[in-house]
Amino acid sequence: MAEANWTQLGNSLAAGDVSRGVTAGVTPPYGGGTYIFGFNSRTSVAGAVGYSANQANFGPLRNDLANPTGGSIRGAIQRGVSAGPLSFAPMLFIGLQNAVPYGTVNDQGYLLGLSEDDPHEIILRKGAPAGGLLPTASGVLRRSTAQYLPGVWLHLRLDMIVNPNGDTVLKVFQSDLDTNLVTAPVWAAIAGMDDIIDDALGINTESLPFSGGFAGFAFQTQDVSRRGFVDQIQLLRQK
Repeated sequence: MAEANWTQLGNSLAAGDVSRGVTAGVTPPYGGGTYIFGFNSRTSVAGAVGYSANQANFGPLRNDLANPTGGSIRGAIQRGVSAGPLSFAPMLFIGLQNAVPYGTVNDQGYLLGLSEDDPHEIILRKGAPAGGLLPTASGVLRRSTAQYLPGVWLHLRLDMIVNPNGDTVLKVFQSDLDTNLVTAPVWAAIAGMDDIIDDALGINTESLPFSGGFAGFAFQTQDVSRRGFVDQIQLLRQK
């Protein structure tokens, strides 16, 4: 997807607080191209920066009957080597709920990213990008059993499947970048991150499930010189 296919989320931190853009100064994931997209916090202002897909039927997600639908967001993300090991999290998101194009960092959605820990884990959370990915935060649905060090690329996938009865099924996958090109993923389950049904009764997550909404990538920070990177972002919709 090209730059024109993405719109910055409302309430994103200003460029003076977080630099963002493409760079050839960071090693890409295995099989990647010359450039990746990165974030670098310049101040300790707390918040997030994010981008959502803006193409027809993808922003927001709609099926062929123009009804809110599900989809799949995939991408390589890295929690970069930074001035400190805490207080920042790169993530993918889908189902971000807002009627105003094209969502804000304070809206609720399904988030899949790297936790604010050292070492960090893969976290699935139902919440707002600006709220980050602390493992102890409200809305955390799943945590990986494996842990990772800064500077490691992880290729992740989050599926949001909207069922006719109103349930939304969440599935997460990972492709091993030690053996699989970022352009040719082989998806496998992630230990500790079983499927979850966000049920139509609001029982399993203590709130009603999401459908439709916006999908993309974001970076949350609350300290200076925190870095996150993304590459090979792909978005599919449920027809």
